[in-house]
Amino acid sequence: MALTPVEIRHMTPPRTALRGYRVPATDHLLEEIASSFEDVWRERADLADKVEQLEADLVRFRELETLLRTTLVSAEQASAQMRDQARREAELILGEAHAEARAIQRQAISENERLSHASRRLRAQLTEALAAVDDAEPADAAEREPAPATPGDQETDAEAERSWYGFPSESVLPDADAA
Repeated sequence: MALTPVEIRHMTPPRTALRGYRVPATDHLLEEIASSFEDVWRERADLADKVEQLEADLVRFRELETLLRTTLVSAEQASAQMRDQARREAELILGEAHAEARAIQRQAISENERLSHASRRLRAQLTEALAAVDDAEPADAAEREPAPATPGDQETDAEAERSWYGFPSESVLPDADAA
Protein backbone atom coordinates (compact mmCIF):
# COMPACT_ATOMS: atom_id res chain seq x y z
CA MET A 1 0.00 0.00 0.00
CA ALA A 2 1.45 3.36 -1.10
CA LEU A 3 1.05 6.28 1.24
CA THR A 4 0.92 9.94 0.29
CA PRO A 5 2.69 12.65 2.26
CA VAL A 6 -0.68 13.89 3.61
CA GLU A 7 -1.57 10.40 4.87
CA ILE A 8 1.80 10.13 6.62
CA ARG A 9 1.23 13.51 8.31
CA HIS A 10 -2.15 12.46 9.69
CA MET A 11 -1.07 9.03 10.70
CA THR A 12 -0.78 8.19 14.37
CA PRO A 13 0.93 5.00 15.36
CA PRO A 14 -0.96 2.79 17.79
CA ARG A 15 0.13 3.07 21.41
CA THR A 16 0.71 0.31 23.81
CA ALA A 17 0.38 0.64 27.53
CA LEU A 18 3.73 -0.70 28.46
CA ARG A 19 5.92 0.12 25.68
CA GLY A 20 4.96 3.51 24.38
CA TYR A 21 6.94 5.97 22.38
CA ARG A 22 7.98 9.48 22.89
CA VAL A 23 5.27 11.44 21.23
CA PRO A 24 7.16 14.66 20.32
CA ALA A 25 10.20 12.83 18.91
CA THR A 26 8.04 10.39 16.99
CA ASP A 27 5.81 13.16 15.66
CA HIS A 28 8.91 15.10 14.63
CA LEU A 29 10.30 11.99 12.89
CA LEU A 30 7.00 11.42 11.12
CA GLU A 31 6.99 15.09 10.01
CA GLU A 32 10.51 14.74 8.57
CA ILE A 33 9.56 11.51 6.80
CA ALA A 34 6.42 13.18 5.38
CA SER A 35 8.43 16.22 4.27
CA SER A 36 11.13 14.05 2.67
CA PHE A 37 8.51 11.84 1.10
CA GLU A 38 6.70 14.93 -0.19
CA ASP A 39 9.90 16.20 -1.83
CA VAL A 40 10.47 12.81 -3.43
CA TRP A 41 6.81 12.71 -4.46
CA ARG A 42 7.09 16.17 -6.16
CA GLU A 43 10.36 15.24 -7.79
CA ARG A 44 8.79 12.02 -9.06
CA ALA A 45 5.84 13.99 -10.48
CA ASP A 46 8.20 16.52 -12.09
CA LEU A 47 10.26 13.71 -13.58
CA ALA A 48 7.10 12.00 -14.82
CA ASP A 49 6.07 15.28 -16.50
CA LYS A 50 9.53 15.63 -17.96
CA VAL A 51 9.46 12.02 -19.24
CA GLU A 52 6.06 12.69 -20.78
CA GLN A 53 7.39 15.89 -22.43
CA LEU A 54 10.50 14.07 -23.68
CA GLU A 55 8.38 11.25 -25.09
CA ALA A 56 6.22 13.82 -26.87
CA ASP A 57 9.39 15.50 -28.20
CA LEU A 58 10.73 12.11 -29.28
CA VAL A 59 7.53 11.39 -31.20
CA ARG A 60 7.69 14.84 -32.78
CA PHE A 61 11.39 14.40 -33.70
CA ARG A 62 10.71 10.97 -35.17
CA GLU A 63 7.94 12.48 -37.30
CA LEU A 64 10.31 15.26 -38.31
CA GLU A 65 13.00 12.70 -39.16
CA THR A 66 10.51 10.79 -41.30
CA LEU A 67 9.49 14.01 -43.01
CA LEU A 68 13.12 14.95 -43.62
CA ARG A 69 13.88 11.50 -45.04
CA THR A 70 10.87 11.77 -47.33
CA THR A 71 11.92 15.26 -48.38
CA LEU A 72 15.48 14.10 -49.04
CA VAL A 73 14.28 11.19 -51.14
CA SER A 74 11.94 13.52 -53.05
CA ALA A 75 14.78 16.01 -53.61
CA GLU A 76 17.07 13.25 -54.86
CA GLN A 77 14.36 12.01 -57.22
CA ALA A 78 13.66 15.54 -58.46
CA SER A 79 17.37 16.09 -58.97
CA ALA A 80 17.69 12.87 -60.95
CA GLN A 81 14.63 13.81 -63.04
CA MET A 82 15.99 17.30 -63.72
CA ARG A 83 19.37 15.86 -64.66
CA ASP A 84 17.73 13.38 -67.04
CA GLN A 85 15.52 16.10 -68.51
CA ALA A 86 18.52 18.41 -68.99
CA ARG A 87 20.44 15.57 -70.67
CA ARG A 88 17.50 14.85 -72.99
CA GLU A 89 17.13 18.56 -73.83
CA ALA A 90 20.86 18.82 -74.51
CA GLU A 91 20.70 15.79 -76.81
CA LEU A 92 17.67 17.27 -78.56
CA ILE A 93 19.38 20.65 -79.03
CA LEU A 94 22.53 18.93 -80.24
CA GLY A 95 20.51 16.81 -82.68
CA GLU A 96 18.73 19.91 -83.98
CA ALA A 97 22.06 21.71 -84.36
CA HIS A 98 23.54 18.77 -86.28
CA ALA A 99 20.46 18.62 -88.52
CA GLU A 100 20.64 22.36 -89.16
CA ALA A 101 24.38 22.10 -89.88
CA ARG A 102 23.74 19.28 -92.37
CA ALA A 103 20.97 21.35 -94.02
CA ILE A 104 23.28 24.38 -94.28
CA GLN A 105 26.05 22.18 -95.67
CA ARG A 106 23.70 20.66 -98.28
CA GLN A 107 22.49 24.15 -99.18
CA ALA A 108 26.08 25.41 -99.51
CA ILE A 109 27.04 22.44 -101.70
CA SER A 110 23.95 23.02 -103.85
CA GLU A 111 24.75 26.74 -104.13
CA ASN A 112 28.38 25.93 -104.98
CA GLU A 113 27.28 23.51 -107.72
CA ARG A 114 24.82 26.08 -109.08
CA LEU A 115 27.49 28.79 -109.12
CA SER A 116 30.05 26.41 -110.70
CA HIS A 117 27.53 25.51 -113.40
CA ALA A 118 26.73 29.20 -113.99
CA SER A 119 30.47 29.98 -114.10
CA ARG A 120 31.08 27.22 -116.67
CA ARG A 121 28.14 28.43 -118.73
CA LEU A 122 29.40 32.05 -118.64
CA ARG A 123 32.94 30.90 -119.48
CA ALA A 124 31.58 28.96 -122.49
CA GLN A 125 29.56 31.99 -123.60
CA LEU A 126 32.61 34.26 -123.25
CA THR A 127 34.76 31.78 -125.16
CA GLU A 128 32.19 31.68 -127.95
CA ALA A 129 31.95 35.49 -127.96
CA LEU A 130 35.76 35.86 -128.12
CA ALA A 131 35.94 33.29 -130.88
CA ALA A 132 33.29 35.22 -132.78
CA VAL A 133 35.19 38.49 -132.25
CA ASP A 134 38.49 36.87 -133.30
CA ASP A 135 36.84 35.53 -136.47
CA ALA A 136 35.37 38.97 -137.26
CA GLU A 137 38.65 40.92 -136.67
CA PRO A 138 40.71 39.60 -139.61
CA ALA A 139 37.95 40.51 -141.99
CA ASP A 140 37.61 43.99 -140.42
CA ALA A 141 41.38 44.59 -140.39
CA ALA A 142 41.58 44.05 -144.14
CA GLU A 143 38.81 46.49 -144.76
CA ARG A 144 40.32 49.20 -142.55
CA GLU A 145 43.06 51.44 -143.85
CA PRO A 146 45.70 52.86 -141.64
CA ALA A 147 45.02 56.51 -140.89
CA PRO A 148 47.81 59.05 -141.07
CA ALA A 149 49.48 59.77 -137.75
CA THR A 150 48.72 63.16 -136.26
CA PRO A 151 50.54 64.89 -133.40
CA GLY A 152 47.49 64.31 -131.12
CA ASP A 153 47.68 60.59 -131.83
CA GLN A 154 51.31 60.50 -130.74
CA GLU A 155 50.39 62.04 -127.41
CA THR A 156 47.63 59.47 -127.01
CA ASP A 157 50.14 56.69 -127.72
CA ALA A 158 52.50 58.10 -125.09
CA GLU A 159 49.71 58.19 -122.56
CA ALA A 160 48.81 54.60 -123.37
CA GLU A 161 52.40 53.58 -122.66
CA ARG A 162 52.24 54.96 -119.16
CA SER A 163 51.56 52.43 -116.49
CA TRP A 164 48.99 53.00 -113.80
CA TYR A 165 51.76 54.71 -111.81
CA GLY A 166 51.75 57.50 -114.36
CA PHE A 167 55.24 56.75 -115.73
CA PRO A 168 56.16 55.36 -119.14
CA SER A 169 56.27 51.59 -119.07
CA GLU A 170 60.03 51.43 -119.95
CA SER A 171 61.03 53.89 -117.26
CA VAL A 172 62.20 52.73 -113.89
CA LEU A 173 59.86 53.41 -110.99
CA PRO A 174 61.18 56.01 -108.51
CA ASP A 175 62.77 54.59 -105.40
CA ALA A 176 60.57 54.99 -102.32
CA ASP A 177 63.66 55.69 -100.17
CA ALA A 178 64.73 58.56 -102.45
CA ALA A 179 61.70 60.64 -101.52
